[in-house]
Amino acid sequence: MAMLKPFAALRPKPDLAARICELPYDVLSSEEARRIAAGNPLSFLRVSKPEIDLPAGTPLHSDRVYEKGAQNFRKLVADGALRPDAQPHFYLYRQVMAAHSQTGIVAAASCAEYLDGSIKKHEFTRPDKEDDRVRHIEGLGAQTGPAFLVYRPVPALNQLIAAKIQSVPDVDFTAADGVRHSSWTIGDAKEMGFVAQQFAHIPSLYIADGHHRSAAAARIFQSRKGAARSGQFLAVIFSADEVRILPYNRALADLNGNSPRQLLEKLEAVFTIARAGAAVPGRKHEVGFYFQGRWRTLAFRRELLHPGGVENLDVALLQKNVLAPVLGIKDPRTSDRIQFIGGIRGTAELEKLVNGGACACAFSMFPTSVEDLMAVADAGGVMPPKSTWFEPKLRDGMFCHLI
Repeated sequence: MAMLKPFAALRPKPDLAARICELPYDVLSSEEARRIAAGNPLSFLRVSKPEIDLPAGTPLHSDRVYEKGAQNFRKLVADGALRPDAQPHFYLYRQVMAAHSQTGIVAAASCAEYLDGSIKKHEFTRPDKEDDRVRHIEGLGAQTGPAFLVYRPVPALNQLIAAKIQSVPDVDFTAADGVRHSSWTIGDAKEMGFVAQQFAHIPSLYIADGHHRSAAAARIFQSRKGAARSGQFLAVIFSADEVRILPYNRALADLNGNSPRQLLEKLEAVFTIARAGAAVPGRKHEVGFYFQGRWRTLAFRRELLHPGGVENLDVALLQKNVLAPVLGIKDPRTSDRIQFIGGIRGTAELEKLVNGGACACAFSMFPTSVEDLMAVADAGGVMPPKSTWFEPKLRDGMFCHLI
């Protein structure tokens, strides 16, 4: 069962939300964050990436950084820019990006269920990144960036959400990137009970994005022995049929000593190659390949495919059959010869990297499906690094969970 709890969120004052709420801390560099926050003292980047308020070159994990983030967070609260709700609620959070719309339930998820595997993972976490989030949460006394969870569709919940979003939202703004963000409160006791009851019948939730946030919250839960509200972590939970995964593309710095002819010959052992191809693959097990100024479509040979599981993911097939043996990328987590390009940047970014000489070739991937993600998690598997790029991104500062 999924034990979700309502909570009293700390939320932005509605008329200030557009100035406060920002992209997640881990999709921006310090330089990008500093540029975005310039001239905006309310920017939540001053909480999530507080190094931007310190001299350039300040170590990212120094005590000063976490102390500055806590100071900036307290100021937003003291000035009334962030305001606490008086009572616990569930909330709805809708994002609209062009023609795509998704609405999730905002709730406090269970750290115990994360630890016992009821909330399922599909990625390894890195201790240093967990440590960073632990220090950030402890410094603020709050979780300010939600984990992105999914569940298999439940018609009754879909109906409740569809009805609730017909009303006027509490917060409604369109960010600079064109994504519209809206939120509603589920405060009626009967409706809150209904939401909790529906999730109690759902056997598993799945982490789509936010593995380090979730792991850090679980560590704090253990260290505090569940005191106060440390037993829960901030999450937005979406029906799996609503979310969108974009491809995570790959660009290679060099050909690993292969000549162009040798590379193409080795690729022919792995793929059926269409010499005139498309930049965007049309189906699973197809890959776009940009090389020598043009696109080719590569289709994995049938004998290399698996019945299912993580081994049958396109990113895994590419790593096993091409990136490691042909291009020498033994560990994509640590190699500096490969770049991962989120699908939001499009295939034009791959062309730019190759045409400009920064990279020698690039692979455009077909997106991993959410069904594949859940199947891998159900099997206890781990997906290769940079397998999924969820878009749009949840905004930090829309909801904060005080622990």
